[in-house]
Amino acid sequence: MSTPQQGSALERVRGLAREVAKFGAVGGVGVLVNLGVFNLIRHTTDLQVVRASVIATVVAIITNYLGFRYFTYRDRARTGGSRELPLFVAFSVIGLVIENGVLYTATYGFGWDGPLATNVFKFIGIGTATVFRFWSYRTWVFKALPEQRPESMEVAEVAAVVSSPRGGAAGTTAAADATGAARAPEHAAK
Repeated sequence: MSTPQQGSALERVRGLAREVAKFGAVGGVGVLVNLGVFNLIRHTTDLQVVRASVIATVVAIITNYLGFRYFTYRDRARTGGSRELPLFVAFSVIGLVIENGVLYTATYGFGWDGPLATNVFKFIGIGTATVFRFWSYRTWVFKALPEQRPESMEVAEVAAVVSSPRGGAAGTTAAADATGAARAPEHAAK
């Protein structure tokens, strides 16, 4: 039997599926920005492949931060600039190294530097880094808020403690609470 604080397994799976979908939507925009900026730089400048890719990745990281903070993880704890942004930047830099390491290896290690090959390996690098980013952002950067119990449960527990003749409410039932509440004025008069 699941507890109200943890939710059922089905609810947790549904929540994870919603999170993955939102992450994917923001990430999809980031991929388009990343590949768009990358190809724009490649076709309009003489910048080397990996340098163009790093610039494109940085632009996509900025775009993604805004999407993650204000869409995907808007319900998560806001720790502000003191914790969230530095962690996001640190994990994004690791993702940047993963993403561009794949492209670097393909370009300079294997000599695959044609327009199609660079886009394919850029895309593979993005996919590889995305797995790391999803895990790190949800685990360390945009931490889930602790689930709050419904206020009615807290009020009922406080009422049970106050109305119990012995002051303890462990294991009381609604009937016992009502009986204790009915006797409370009687005890107060003695």
